[in-house]
Amino acid sequence: MDLNVVKTFITAAEYNHFRKAAERLYISQPTVTVHIKQLEKELGVILFERDGKKIKLTEAGRSYLQHAKRLIEIYEEGISDIQSLSQGYTTTLKMAISPLIADNVLPFVLKQYIENHPQVEISVEIIESAEIERAVLDERVDIGLSCLPCFSPELEHTLLYSDKVILVAPHDGRDFESAPPLEEEELISSNYLLTHNHPAYWDELSHAIKKFYPRARMMKVSQTHITKRFIAEGLGVSYLPASSVRRELLEGRLLEVETKAFPLPEAKTYAITKYQHKVQREFLRFLSRFRV
Repeated sequence: MDLNVVKTFITAAEYNHFRKAAERLYISQPTVTVHIKQLEKELGVILFERDGKKIKLTEAGRSYLQHAKRLIEIYEEGISDIQSLSQGYTTTLKMAISPLIADNVLPFVLKQYIENHPQVEISVEIIESAEIERAVLDERVDIGLSCLPCFSPELEHTLLYSDKVILVAPHDGRDFESAPPLEEEELISSNYLLTHNHPAYWDELSHAIKKFYPRARMMKVSQTHITKRFIAEGLGVSYLPASSVRRELLEGRLLEVETKAFPLPEAKTYAITKYQHKVQREFLRFLSRFRV
C-alpha cells in the first residue's frame, strides 16, 4: 500500500473537500481523485460520498480513517526511532513538567542529566500540574514532575523536594543594612496580595490570610514568573517558594519579608510514574542527588 495515498485520504477526510486537500498536500485535485479511487479499489469499499460541492465519509470511510491514522503514526514512529538510533540514542525519556519546575529547578538538573546520559533522547512537555497526572496515566509521557501528588491507584508519586514558602516584596530602594525591616502587616494592608501562582497551597493559605488580615486585597495571578514580574514592578506582594525567587533575592530585585502571624506552608515537588522501568528509575536516582 502506498502511504502517500493513505495520507491523501486522511487529509481529504479532514477537509471534506478534494480541492482543499490538494492545496494542503501541494498536489493537483485530479491526483487526489486518483489516490482516493486507488485506495477504494484496494479496500473494496466506497470511502466518500458527494454532498453538493463537498464530500463526506461513508460509514466504511469513517471506520477506516482510524486505521489509516494509526498506520501513519506507526510509520512515522519507526522513522523517528531509526533517526534516533543513527544519532547515537538508545532510549527515550518523555517528561511532562509544570511551568514552575521548568522555570526553576529543571534547567540545571536536566543539563547535568544530559551530560551524564548522552544515550537518552529527552522530550519535554510543559503542562500545568493538574494535567500531569492524566498525561502519565494515558502514557503520553514516561514521567511527570509536578507540584501536586497523584491520586490514581495506577500511579505512584515520589516526593523529590520540599521548599519553604516566603513572603516576597519589591525592593524599596532603601539600604538593606540601615533601613528598618519591612513589616508583614503593613505590606499586606497597603499592597495587592498576588495569589494562586502555585497549584497546591493557596486555598489554605488564603483562608489563613483572611483570618489575620481580613482587609487584604487579593489578585489571582496563575503563573509564578508573571507574579515575580508584577512584584518587581511594584504591583503587589506574594508568598512564593524560596527556590523560585533565589536569583531575584541575590540580585536585590526582590526582598524577603519576615513573617510571624501564622505558619507558612511548604511547596512540594513530586515525580509521578506509571511504570518504573530502567530509564525512569535512573532518572529518579539522578534527581535525588539534587536539592532545592
